[in-house]
Amino acid sequence: MTTALSSMPKAELHLHIEGTLEPELILALAARNGIAMPFPTLAELRAQYEFADLQSFLNLYYANMAVLVTAEDFADMTRAYLGRAQASGLRHVEIMFDPQAHLLRGVDLATAVNGIAGALAASEAEFGISTALIAAFLRDQSEASALEVLAELLAMDAPIVGIGLDSAEVGNPPSKFVRLYERARDAGLRLVAHAGEEGSPSYVWDALDLLDVERIDHGIRSMEDPALVERLAREQVPLTVCPLSNVRLRAVDVLAAHPLPAMLAARLNVCVNSDDPAYFGGYVDSNFQALVDEFNFDADTLATLAANSIRSSFAPEERKAELLAELAVWRAAQA
Repeated sequence: MTTALSSMPKAELHLHIEGTLEPELILALAARNGIAMPFPTLAELRAQYEFADLQSFLNLYYANMAVLVTAEDFADMTRAYLGRAQASGLRHVEIMFDPQAHLLRGVDLATAVNGIAGALAASEAEFGISTALIAAFLRDQSEASALEVLAELLAMDAPIVGIGLDSAEVGNPPSKFVRLYERARDAGLRLVAHAGEEGSPSYVWDALDLLDVERIDHGIRSMEDPALVERLAREQVPLTVCPLSNVRLRAVDVLAAHPLPAMLAARLNVCVNSDDPAYFGGYVDSNFQALVDEFNFDADTLATLAANSIRSSFAPEERKAELLAELAVWRAAQA
């Protein structure tokens, strides 16, 4: 099944590009830029990758961003992910980046955007992967800050398709960002938001009703609210679930306790993603393999998850049709 999983056409919709910084690349970029890291050896750095919760992960995540200084750094990080995505069987990826996190440490917006977007522009030719870029805003920062950054992105005509909302969820509800999402909607951008990872199901309701999002990132705690589950099933709201991330951040204790099988049984529109794969133990193919190992998912279930990812993407309709046809061929080969 490992070989079949790597060849299965699929999309990844929940991926933070800064979360693909592998320890080896972190140290290489630190050396290139003359940055002294608090954990200067590979062994010392890898030893930090045990997390008690979301915040403990975020502390290391933001510290490691210090190595991203030039557009070349951002481009190298993005190309490294695209190469790994190709090996995972991904045909389309929608990448989030955190513009505020870079501005807060003195890296201008154009440096981050040009580096990432430059690598993405060559992705189809180089890796056979179509792409889209989403600007994710830090929910522990102010809405005023987010509005300023969005205005700058729009003024520079940054090649983003949409906006998202990430970082520390608890205590930072969707209601904090209503004006931001109104502005993005007026600008014609697509709308997604993290909700229901650590936050309660009410955050999912508010993301849908107050922010009018098209897609919920995570959403696993939706299962605690039967009325919400009924709505998500009826409206087929996409939920970008990240199983290995949920285990590593203790949102679920062990993979066996993950709600994904119950979400599928409830007819929810779920797909599988890697979130921050360098930190959480695996890229998207590893997430699929872990699900097969734990839940014995068959080829039909895997194809359903892959089809959900393609249909829930912001790819053009002709690209979706192309990938779904490719997936049908893959499924027939598994029979």
